[in-house]
Amino acid sequence: MTELTGMTCGEITAWIREQGYPAFRGKQIFRWIHQGADFSEMTNLPETMREKLKQEAVAQPVRIRLERKSPLDGTVKFLYELLDGNCVEGVLMRYKYGVSLCISTQVGCRMGCRFCASTLEGRVRDLTSGEMLGEILCANRYLASENVRVSHVVLMGSGEPLDNYDHVIRFLRLLKEEDGIRLSLRNVSLSTCGIVPKMYALADENLPVTLCVSLHAPNDEIRRETMPIAYTWSIREILDACRNYIRKTGRRVIFEYALSDGVNAGEEQARELASILRGMQCHVNLIPLNTVEERNMKGITEDKVRRFLQILQENNISATRRREMGDDIEGACGQLRRKTINSSKGE
Repeated sequence: MTELTGMTCGEITAWIREQGYPAFRGKQIFRWIHQGADFSEMTNLPETMREKLKQEAVAQPVRIRLERKSPLDGTVKFLYELLDGNCVEGVLMRYKYGVSLCISTQVGCRMGCRFCASTLEGRVRDLTSGEMLGEILCANRYLASENVRVSHVVLMGSGEPLDNYDHVIRFLRLLKEEDGIRLSLRNVSLSTCGIVPKMYALADENLPVTLCVSLHAPNDEIRRETMPIAYTWSIREILDACRNYIRKTGRRVIFEYALSDGVNAGEEQARELASILRGMQCHVNLIPLNTVEERNMKGITEDKVRRFLQILQENNISATRRREMGDDIEGACGQLRRKTINSSKGE
């Protein structure tokens, strides 16, 4: 079956002509797909054509299997189901500036970070560009009754985006397609744990996305305790790649820093972090750690969060404490998927 969601308008047009239909049908189908429609809803196509297309292609490779809405802040956690039965997660968050959707890029993850539930079963497979786009299309349909759409996208759900590089780059280019959802890449953030060669490659793509780096430590010794990738690339190598990204794109880099009591959240670590980031065009996003039942890592008190933040700011490092959203609906990466999998196994 041909997955049309991951195709450009030109590619769909070429494919539709191979099926014996006129070229103008390609643009019609492309527009319908980017509205989240399946073939049965494409009412300006002949019924016989729709029936044939159902046998040859897939219009929407993703559906919402489960949703949980927080009564506290309106955050919605989606459990998306893919055509092969695998599931991934997404989180819809409402802000004053618009609606942000955190999407997944892989089923599971092989990076092994200790603070993340997504990686507990390892990487099952990569998502296609069409499946990533499908997560947004599903969310837009969910929002249709409110007459709003997803305005910002964060590649920070399950999976390591740069470990699925080719599909992610294709997905980013699809966002810009005329007659598609036309979401500005300046409203897209891509998070990586630090795959250095791919960070350099991304800088050369001429795609103005915001690069977010999951740093979570001020030195390699601490980073190796929680992130296996730290044995492959050092913090110095990661920061060099970040400086290159800043030079090539003119955009600042965001450093994600999950605070874990007794690991990386002391005053000494705050001063060391400020030291290694001094002079860089960057921002630090402090994240009080979400509790993950399967991981033996604890969050910290609000007093300690404030003190860590204060030290960074006193050292002229731009930093904020990330707003906690969705904690009551298992907002952390991988929690809802894993609970659903375990429930289906009878655990």
